[in-house]
Parts: sequence; structure tokens; C-alpha cells
Amino acid sequence: MKKLTLLLFFCFPLIAFAQLRKGLVTDKTGEPIDGITIALRHADSTVAIQISKNGLFSFQLPFKGNYVLMLKAVGYKDLSKALNLPMDSVTIMMISDDKTLDQVTVSASKPLIVRKIDRVIFNVENSIVASGATVWDALGRAPGVQTRFDGGVTANNKGAVIYMDDKPIRLSGEDLAAYLRSLPSDNIAKIEIMVNPTAKYDAQGGAVINIISKKPKGDGFNVVLSAGYTQSTYSSYNPGMVFNYRKDKLNVYGSYGYSRRKKDHTENEYVIFDSPENYSDWRNDKSGIRSGNANSYKIGADYNLSSKQVIGILVNGYNGNNNRPNQVLTTIVNNHKPLPDSILHTQNVSNGNVYQYSFNLNYKIKLDTNGRNINVDVDYVPYQNKNRQQVDTYGISGNGNPLPDQYHIFTPSDQHIDIYSGKIDYTDKFWKKWTFESGLKYSSIRTRNSFDFYNNPATGPELVSSRSDRFEYAENISAIYASITGDVGKWSFEGGLRSEYTRTNGKSTVLNTNNHNNYFKLFPTLFVVYKINKDNEINLTYNSRISRPEYWRLNPFKSYTSPYTYLEGNPALQPAFIYNGELGYTYKQQYNISFYLRRVVDYFSNITVQDNSSKLFYDTQRNLDLSQEIGFSASFPIKPATWWEINNYAQGSYRQEKSGYLQARYDYHVWGIYLSSNHAFTLNKAQGLKAEISAWYSSPTIQGIYKLAKLYDVSAGMSKSLLKGKGTLRLAVNDIFYSNAYRIDVNYENQRNGFYEKSDTRSATLSFSYRLGGNPTAARKRTSASEEEKKRTQ
Repeated sequence: MKKLTLLLFFCFPLIAFAQLRKGLVTDKTGEPIDGITIALRHADSTVAIQISKNGLFSFQLPFKGNYVLMLKAVGYKDLSKALNLPMDSVTIMMISDDKTLDQVTVSASKPLIVRKIDRVIFNVENSIVASGATVWDALGRAPGVQTRFDGGVTANNKGAVIYMDDKPIRLSGEDLAAYLRSLPSDNIAKIEIMVNPTAKYDAQGGAVINIISKKPKGDGFNVVLSAGYTQSTYSSYNPGMVFNYRKDKLNVYGSYGYSRRKKDHTENEYVIFDSPENYSDWRNDKSGIRSGNANSYKIGADYNLSSKQVIGILVNGYNGNNNRPNQVLTTIVNNHKPLPDSILHTQNVSNGNVYQYSFNLNYKIKLDTNGRNINVDVDYVPYQNKNRQQVDTYGISGNGNPLPDQYHIFTPSDQHIDIYSGKIDYTDKFWKKWTFESGLKYSSIRTRNSFDFYNNPATGPELVSSRSDRFEYAENISAIYASITGDVGKWSFEGGLRSEYTRTNGKSTVLNTNNHNNYFKLFPTLFVVYKINKDNEINLTYNSRISRPEYWRLNPFKSYTSPYTYLEGNPALQPAFIYNGELGYTYKQQYNISFYLRRVVDYFSNITVQDNSSKLFYDTQRNLDLSQEIGFSASFPIKPATWWEINNYAQGSYRQEKSGYLQARYDYHVWGIYLSSNHAFTLNKAQGLKAEISAWYSSPTIQGIYKLAKLYDVSAGMSKSLLKGKGTLRLAVNDIFYSNAYRIDVNYENQRNGFYEKSDTRSATLSFSYRLGGNPTAARKRTSASEEEKKRTQ
């Protein structure tokens, strides 16, 4: 009978016609649910299966009559609904199943890496090596993502802006790294990597990385507790929690994370001053400790005013302190002598405090059941950074006599940043398969910086006004965007256009400068996919972006690390413009290869300047002419056995960087490759025993005048489910061969310098997490107004 029924369905399509034009699957709050498996049955046979996308589904069938919809998804109760087709629309509400969730780990049903038209999704909760430690550690495990010792983050060789739940993190550099280290990765569900972000996102930054946190699901009070202990040279630990309370129309959620870290830090630096009058070789051996405490917290509430309206508030906070004592031994050899002419002993102690808060008010209204809605966000973001630095230098000559000139300075600095922003987004859906989005945004940023320079003799500190400064920077950005997404036959499109008008003004008291900059720029975005058949598709991507300097790069203060070495910003720094094009092929939605071309005009970078006569060496910022790159990226998962899953990623490129610099020009070319492989093993499914090995390699590359040496990393871990699946115990060993250390060299004109830095990356982490109540799911996405600006603060 079943075979006869199916035969009639497929052989007589013109006898009658039935359709369900529109189906919508929601949770009890009315939010659409993705990934629901929907089977349509007739006469005890399954005649069609779909997966809900944005909660939507539809069916077209050859016969009218009675059917049954069968809906299934992990975390929800199975549901069946009788239908008499044809019919215009149906809305189905799924009910969460706490009992099922107690016994099933949702992450087990998700692949480690998922690729979509505009992003790659890394499911952190499925990775043993990435979970159990900190969010900073997990970030470095995401495909194509590299983290640096100084807090820099790149995705596919592009500088990345970091978001948390679609809201930007307002830190950069080492402060960004410290903040992410305060967050346990057990609180994270997934990481989205958008190498070519859509027009909806601010145009700032080459790429966008969105970290999606967990939020327990289900009525009542739910909590996830976690704690990790890390041993490297010294020990560190990071407890945390995430909670949720849901009842009727109210949902309250939050999280807290604490980290206490202590890391060994060594650096070997060389500078060769070569002039007609003298040849001098300076070797700096630095040893120190990077320690500090950090607290991160979040509290939010959503209230459903009606079935179509929700209002929410969200407060994020972070406060931390750091302490960085360094001992520097400088050996100076002049004119190739066998013994040093002098030795300098420098003690550099820097400590500071960072406070950051974010206040967000959100309102969303659904105008109809077709997906038409309006979203409004208003944000206020205050930020403060206080730092104190003491530098003391003593010198002895080659024969052991004390040098007459001693150096003692004290340099306190304060930075205050206020960000005000607001935005409104409108979404509409039409013609069943098309979505239109548009929005407006305005932001106002003001930074106030103070820097005092004190000579610090025995008689007491003496303020040096000529070396102190006050710097103010203001920036206002007005933006408007529109985008459209949809399908036509075998073609899928996503196109958008964003325009931004920017006004900036930077004023320095000591330099007596006032730098104005006003500019208007359009940023187009285009994604095109052609589906050859169900297994093969071709995709094309183009977009342009802007990279605005972080605020610390604009700050002209001189931060001395020794009498002859300092760092300074550049208030005249201009933004860089990025142009990307990519052509790719995807097989079975898993295997992908893409060829790309990237061009960055007026890109900015830190550069070194050495005066070979005065022996002065400093690091500053400037715009360089051009950086361009052509290359490919490929991902190819393999499953050799049911218990063994492999995710491989490769990127190869040919890179050129050229610019005028120091009365000369450089034109560097380099071939590069980045490889990563992750192996996940299910050792005993019944006992929840898993293992993982991951490795990556990055070949030598260039950045302006810098030449970076190769890097590689091998890490491994094991996990065990406990307490009926509610607890997880993990052990991970990171950077087993201690190979994730940075070496940079400069050999350009009269510039010869470089360093080798190790940041205590080899470590072992033991962690435990426990779930009380319902299973955690990804937090409700809310894109706040202060998106672009937060990343650039420090």
C-alpha cells in the first residue's frame, strides 16, 4: 500500500494540486525557530521533509487531502499536527522539553564547523580544546582566526572587530585579551566568523567575529556553573556562571566571570645603530611577569509587552587591573669590540586599572506574521583607563664603573571615553523568499586623555611640562544602509549598500595641533550563489570596508620603556579602505574552495624609527601606501569513521606591500600559507568520553617593513560527561611544543632591529562545568547601536 501511494504521488502530478503556502514554527515567546525537522506524512508514508529557515517552511504536493505534520528537534517535544490541504498558512508553537534536555547534550547534534553564505560558525561547545579554558583561548581555535600576544586578532589575514552577542566589545590590544580571558569559554555557544560582513554591520574593520554566549532555556531558574585551572609557568584560574529566569512575559538573564592570571613573559630585542661615525649593537634581554585580576558581568531583562512587542535592557561591565614588572638588561657593544662598552639595568614597572560599562535599551515590534519588524537601540558606553609607569635605569661601563647619568621617571596617564549612539532597523519580507532590511545610525564619541611626565629624583618628582600633554579627540558618524536577500530559481542573492559620513577632530596641547577630517564613503556588499544542483554551487562575493584607527593609535603621548626607547601615537593618522572580491565553489554544503583578491589602500601600521646618531629608538604609527593579496582558502571535513571527525582548513596567498618610507621606498612580495586540522574522537559514546587534537601552522609573512617568522601550535584534550550528562570534566594541553612565539625582524635602509617574544602559551587546563535546570542555548541576538566604536577604545 505504501509503495502504491508513493507511485501515485510521483506519476500523476496533474490529477490535483495541494499546497501549504506558508508555515511558521515558533517557541512559546513567538520567536521563529531555525533547524526544526518537518516531515509531511500521508497514508502512513513520508512524502516530503524540510528544515525550517527563519522558522518558515512550505510544501507543494500533487494531491489534496488529509496530511500530518511531524516536527522534531533536540530540546523540544515532538509534535504532530493534522492538516487538510490545500491551505494558506499555519503557525505551530513548539514546547521545550526539559526532560529530554537533561539526557541529551545539544552540542552532540551539531557539527563543529558550519559554513553559510556570509559566515563560518565554530561551535565552541563541541570543541574540547576550545571549551573549558577562556574565550580568548577559544578564539584562537576558530578556523582561520589568529590571536597575537599583543591582543591583535585577524581572520583570514584581515584585521577583525570583535562582537559579543552582536554587540561590539569596546576594547583593543592587551585590554581586549585581558577581558576575553576573564570569560570562561564554557559560557560560549559558538563563534561566527564573517570575513566579508553584510551591509547591516558597521563598515569598520576588515572582518567581524561575533561571539555568541549561552543562555539557559526553559521556564524557571536555570544556571550553568564552570571553573577552570590553568598551569603554565605560574597558575591561573577562571570561575564563571551564566543564569536565566523565565516566567510568563519576563525573562531575566546574566553572567559573571572572574579571572586571576599570572604569566611569564620574555623578550630578546636587538637594535643595530650603523652610521659613518659609529657602529653600535644594542641587545635588550627582557624578563617579566604579566599578572592581573578581571571581573566581567552582564545582566539583562526582556519583557513581552504583547505577543508582538518586546522591550529589553542590558548592562555589561568589566573592571580589571594589571601589573607588569620588567627587568631589562641592555648590553652595548661599539665598533665590533669583543667586550661590551656599557651595560644598562632598567626596572620598568607598569600597572593600571580599566573600567568599562555598556548600557543598552532595546525595543522590537513585529508588524505582522510575515517577518516585518522594527528594532530600536539606544546605547551609552563610558570607559576609563588609568595607568602608572615607573622607569629606573642604572648603568655601568665596560670596566665596571658606574655611569654618571641615571634615569628615573614617573608617567601617570588617564583616558576617558564616552560613546553615545542610537539606531533603528527595519525588516520586511515579501514574495515569500525575499527579505529587505534598512536602518539608520548615529554615534558620537569623545575621548579625553591626560599624560604627565615627572623626573623622579631623590628630592621628589618634578613635572616636566614640555613632555606632558592633554589630547582630546571627537568623532561623529552618521550612517544609513539598505540590503535585500532572496532566491530566484537556482540563484540566491544578498546585496546591500551602506553610506557613512564621518567628522573627526583631534587636539594636542603640547604639539599645538588641531587635526580635522571630514569624509563621506559608500560601502557596497554583494553575495551571489548559483546552485548547479543539490550538491554543487558557485558563489561570488564583493564588498568594501573601512578601517578606522583605534583611539590609542591617535594619541601622541610618548610612553618611555627606557631612556632611549619609547612608543607614541599619531593624531594625523587617516583611515584605510579595504576592497574584497571572492569566487568560490561548494560541494554538498561541506567542502569549499574560494579564490580571493584583497586590496588595502592607505593602511596604517606601527613602524619603528631608529636614529643611528643619537641612538634613539621608538615605535610610532603611520599610513602606508598599499597592501594587496591574492590567494585561496579551502575547507574539507572528513569522517573516516562514525567516532572520528576531521575538520581541515587551508589558506594560501601571494602578498605584496609597498610604500614610501624614510626617504626611500620598499616593495615586498611573499608567498604564505596557513593550515589547520582538528580531529575529534568519540571514545565511548555511552560514557560521554571524547578526545580532540588540533594543530595549525602559519608560514613567514610581512606587515609593512616587518618580517614575521613562522608559527605553529599543537594542542590536545579529553572530556568526560558526568552526573547524568549535566556535568562535563575537561583536560586540555595547549601549545605542546611551545612554538607559538613571535619573531619579527626589520632590515630596511638604515633600520636594523627585531625581537623574539614568548608569552607563556604552553599550558595545561583542567575545567569543570555543571548545568542546573534547562539546557543552554544561544542568547537572543541584539545588535546594539555602539557597534563600531567600542572595539577601538582602550
